[in-house]
Amino acid sequence: MEITEILGYIFALIAGLGIGIAVGRFLLRNLLRGQEVAAQNKVKKILKDAENNAEILKKNKLLEAKEKFLQLKAEHEQEVNAKNNTINQRENTMKQKEQSVNQRMENFNKKEQELDKQKANLEKQTELAVKKQEEVEVLKNQHLTQLETIAGLSAEEAKNQLVDNLKEVARTQAMIQIKDIVDEAKLTASKEAKKVVIQTIQRTATEAAIENSVSIFHIESDEIKGRVIGREGRNIRALEAATGIEIIVDDTPEAIILSGFDPVRREIARLALHRLVTDGRIHPARIEEIVAKTKKQIEDEIVEIGERTVIDLGIHGLHPELIRMVGRMRYRSSYGQNLLHHSREVANFCATMAAELGLNAKMAKRAGLLHDIGKVPDDNPELPHAILGMQLAEKYKEHPEICNAIGAHHDEIEMTSMISPIIQACDAISGARPGARREVVESYIKRLKDLEELALSYPGVEKTFAIQAGRELRVIVESERITDAQAELLAADISTRIQTEMTYPGQIKVTVIRETRSVAFAK
Repeated sequence: MEITEILGYIFALIAGLGIGIAVGRFLLRNLLRGQEVAAQNKVKKILKDAENNAEILKKNKLLEAKEKFLQLKAEHEQEVNAKNNTINQRENTMKQKEQSVNQRMENFNKKEQELDKQKANLEKQTELAVKKQEEVEVLKNQHLTQLETIAGLSAEEAKNQLVDNLKEVARTQAMIQIKDIVDEAKLTASKEAKKVVIQTIQRTATEAAIENSVSIFHIESDEIKGRVIGREGRNIRALEAATGIEIIVDDTPEAIILSGFDPVRREIARLALHRLVTDGRIHPARIEEIVAKTKKQIEDEIVEIGERTVIDLGIHGLHPELIRMVGRMRYRSSYGQNLLHHSREVANFCATMAAELGLNAKMAKRAGLLHDIGKVPDDNPELPHAILGMQLAEKYKEHPEICNAIGAHHDEIEMTSMISPIIQACDAISGARPGARREVVESYIKRLKDLEELALSYPGVEKTFAIQAGRELRVIVESERITDAQAELLAADISTRIQTEMTYPGQIKVTVIRETRSVAFAK
């Protein structure tokens, strides 16, 4: 019974399961079918919306394309119209030019016809002129024949006589005009030049310093001389070898003479000797040590002097090597005139003169200080000091106008700036100042003789006298051979020859004297 029930239950369960499965499948199938229908409806809706949007987009694109087409069409039409206008303008311009050319051709043809007519008239007039010229020549020859017969001279002789008379008249008038021009130039240019030079000299303080080729070292007693000489002269020989200076120990009381042409070496020897005498230890080793220290001291002093000089003059930006050369000028001399004092004097002169003339005073002062820099270098090449100084200035990047002023202040090169003649003039002023320089007697006498002989070489010169230390040359001429007008020309010729053939400081005044005396005796 229980097995039967169990089997019944099992069969009922299996039947229930089968029925449940069948019902579930039916329900599931109906559910899936409903969802499929909904999805299909949704897809259809999406497709319909897409078709609507595509249609709208297509219409929009078509509208945009039409607008773009219309815009491009309008632009193309504008461009075509512009080109057409340009072509029309060019056609009009060509037509105008063509009309102008046609008008010119017509005018040219008219002028050509007029020229042909004028040419024909000129040919006729030329023929008439030739005939008249021939008639004039015939009449002229007849008149000349009559004049030669009356005057007793041929035509060539009369012409030569007339030319000679005209030459003499022209020469006399030219001399008179030259004299007037020279007098007028002297009254104007010389007056202004003297004014500038005098103001320059008056505004600049001058110093006269004369350097000798010897220095004297004073000692307290003659006993020191023996110590300076040393055993068998070894001390004095060591000192001379170290300094390059000749040391003279003679009978001069309380003095030792240092002789040498190099002022720097003389100063080194003087200071070294002073230190040795003060220290008391005088022997060759000590001498070499002291001389070496003194050389270093002098070099430092040279740089200090150069720096102090450029500061005093207000010159800036000078190369250190040029500053050292300026300091070495203190120990150089030219014709007995201290080179540094001379250069400072010239610098001040140049600044004053440039200011008076409205030029660059600072540049002129700089060029004035450096104008004799070529006298300083120790190597002493075989070049004029002006050219050497110009090369040094160029080497250390000085202004081209300053380099030209340095090189041209003795006329070695051509002057290319307004500062150059100022440097030359101020250099002459400083050197020609009384007491500034000394001159060797022999060269001085020779220069005076050369001046007198140069003037005596001219015909008609009777006597010559070089006076005022060679600053003036007076020339006495024969009044029978030299006229007043010729005396003016003679003075100019002599001064020109002096400038070109002679070397001299400052300037030389040439005075030609012509004297006429009329003597009668009352008896």
